[in-house]
Amino acid sequence: MRKRLGHYWWAFLVLAGMVLFLPGCEQKTINHILADPQHYANHEVGVVGKVVRSYSVLGHGAYEVDDGTGTLWVVSKTGVPREGARVGVKGTIRDGFNLGELGPILKLPEAVRSGVVMVESERKVKD
Repeated sequence: MRKRLGHYWWAFLVLAGMVLFLPGCEQKTINHILADPQHYANHEVGVVGKVVRSYSVLGHGAYEVDDGTGTLWVVSKTGVPREGARVGVKGTIRDGFNLGELGPILKLPEAVRSGVVMVESERKVKD
């Protein structure tokens, strides 16, 4: 039991450390963002979580982040982190974002191609 608590404490410290790079934006849970996407649309926010899916081609792509309250797709023009990586990401929330021709090429789920996404501006990864 003691060993398990140590792992949770370590994970908490890692996530808290990742948040330090987000001082210029508002950190929110994914649940808050998805509950009222119009409120956060076109605003820069930060989220911290685990990458559960990722797709990329030619340096562009998208990855899904799960912070324990929900999942959010993040669109990146600089590659994507691997599945299972812990990330702190900040970017602009877009409601009704359309990837155009890139969506079908990447075979992304419809939620990414025309839903609420974050357009990444900065990312920190902890493998």
